[in-house]
Amino acid sequence: MEMREVGRSELEVAPLALGGNVFGWTIDEPTSFRILDAFVGAGLNFIDTADVYSRWAPGNQGGESETILGNWFRKSGKRDRVVLATKVGMDMGDGKQGLKKANILRAVEDSLRRLQTDRIDLYQTHKDDASTPQEETLAAYDQLVKQGKVRVVGASNLTKERLSEALAISAEKGYARYECLQPHYNLVERADYETNLEPLCLKEKVGVIPYYSLASGFLTGKYHGEEDLSKSAARSGNVKKYLNERGFRTLKAVEEVAAELKVKPASVALAWLIARPSITAPIASATSLEQLDDLIKAVSI
Repeated sequence: MEMREVGRSELEVAPLALGGNVFGWTIDEPTSFRILDAFVGAGLNFIDTADVYSRWAPGNQGGESETILGNWFRKSGKRDRVVLATKVGMDMGDGKQGLKKANILRAVEDSLRRLQTDRIDLYQTHKDDASTPQEETLAAYDQLVKQGKVRVVGASNLTKERLSEALAISAEKGYARYECLQPHYNLVERADYETNLEPLCLKEKVGVIPYYSLASGFLTGKYHGEEDLSKSAARSGNVKKYLNERGFRTLKAVEEVAAELKVKPASVALAWLIARPSITAPIASATSLEQLDDLIKAVSI
């Protein structure tokens, strides 16, 4: 398995990350365990989650995905075979949100407890917090790195300007820097990343692990019209914006290549991301072993 460095850090990951957003939401713990075992069994090692996953689901409070992962680490003994990424900053209730130092230091302890581990390999800003100076946020991350609770830090959903500012602060102060960016990027969601963020990430050697790599399922080929939106109520709101001429033209190209290679469209859409020079590893989630198999095939295309 080809391994890739995350930015300029010591982390080495396979070129595909498993998204943990579905754990405790659309799949239960036993199904999650089967998918995790199969993913690691295939030689892959990168798993991405967040403290807020999956607070939005009825009856959930947040932390469900991390809890399932922690239970799997304990039961399987595979913690050392995984590069573990999680995130902080989203609203966890009771005013627990944002990137102030106090919230980060509290949230990391909650995540470590749920994950049943003594360190987080990649700890990421989940979204920007304009009300907190970036210097305060980066100082908190630097403290966690020095304590050994976090190995590397990254960020999700930052603009080019904010990422550039954060990198400059870290360079000036000697803080741990964002080695990784997690943007919204896929074959039908390209302009912002390719125009603004990609040149900066290449120049600064920042790793990139895009989310919504399959455009909320649109690039799997299961949505060819509005009548198909009922196939996945959880994702349909995000998919609707792609049901247009440009979206269908892109999907047609993906499906033609997939037919030629005798694989599923999802495998091709992910392989396209993996092949892009700025991308370290796209993130994709699976709710069944069959879906997971289609994701894993992308690595060898």
